[in-house]
Amino acid sequence: MSDVVISHEPGKSRYEAHLDGALAGFAEYQLAEKLIVFTHTEVDTAHEGKGVGGALARFALDDVRAQGERAVLPLCPFIKAWIAKHPDYADLVYGAPPSTARD
Repeated sequence: MSDVVISHEPGKSRYEAHLDGALAGFAEYQLAEKLIVFTHTEVDTAHEGKGVGGALARFALDDVRAQGERAVLPLCPFIKAWIAKHPDYADLVYGAPPSTARD
């Protein structure tokens, strides 16, 4: 299996996952002043179970964290469940208490 390649496509308001150059999935969002609202994640059925959705979620949330401008509102059930399984991303969620992690 090839590696999943993720890109941010701001003109399409989504993150895209590609396998062997073909679109394998995407995570759509809408921007608000202080929020990024993840609305829908979809993985092509031919690529389910290959880590595409998880790679999308991790890349997108890491990108949001790196930008440091917005909180995440995960309306998409997949993104919401992924964050629940990866509590180190919970601090990004809108209304979450600030992280107490120390560098």
